[in-house]
Amino acid sequence: MVSNVGLLYVGAVLFINSLLLLGRIDGKSAAVFNIFIGLLQVFTPIYLIINADGDLLTILSASGIFLFGFTYLYVGLTNWFNLKTDGLGWYCLWVAVLALGFSFVNFYYFSDIKFGIIWIFWSFLWLLFFLLLGLGKPIDNYVGKVTLVQSWITDTIPSFLSLAGLWEQISIIVASIIALIAVVYFIYLYFSTETREQLKKSREIA
Repeated sequence: MVSNVGLLYVGAVLFINSLLLLGRIDGKSAAVFNIFIGLLQVFTPIYLIINADGDLLTILSASGIFLFGFTYLYVGLTNWFNLKTDGLGWYCLWVAVLALGFSFVNFYYFSDIKFGIIWIFWSFLWLLFFLLLGLGKPIDNYVGKVTLVQSWITDTIPSFLSLAGLWEQISIIVASIIALIAVVYFIYLYFSTETREQLKKSREIA
């Protein structure tokens, strides 16, 4: 239940960051909220681990929350102090790889197909942040739109349904259909004219 509260606000910070990437809000304004949620997502797993009574799977599950906490603290401080983003970007690559491991854990150990899929989506998002922030690819608009969608389908809606006791009523088939629609939309965005122009400029710069 505690982790679901944190996940709800992860949806909020992703929503804010999507607007930042789309040029709708100021970097320092977004930084403040990133720091708030980053701190929440650091203290939450500490609480869960302390109360895990040594259960390794509970500790493993809680440790994944740190990935979010340190990401948002890093984003917040980078924007507040106007730092270079390459360090943050490479950290996102490390997290993207690790997120695939958490996806496997959810599929194999927890038999949680829905969150296994969600972890794959998160891995993809962190990979995009690596390309944008670590390698400097001019794909702000694409990443912003993907982040906006993911803020709702991977965080806000699942956490709200969990808190309301309704998440288990969502079938794997429904979750898979939503995931497929999102994938199709992401592919469409990638091959849209605007994104092609961004990638073309990126190749010209390289």
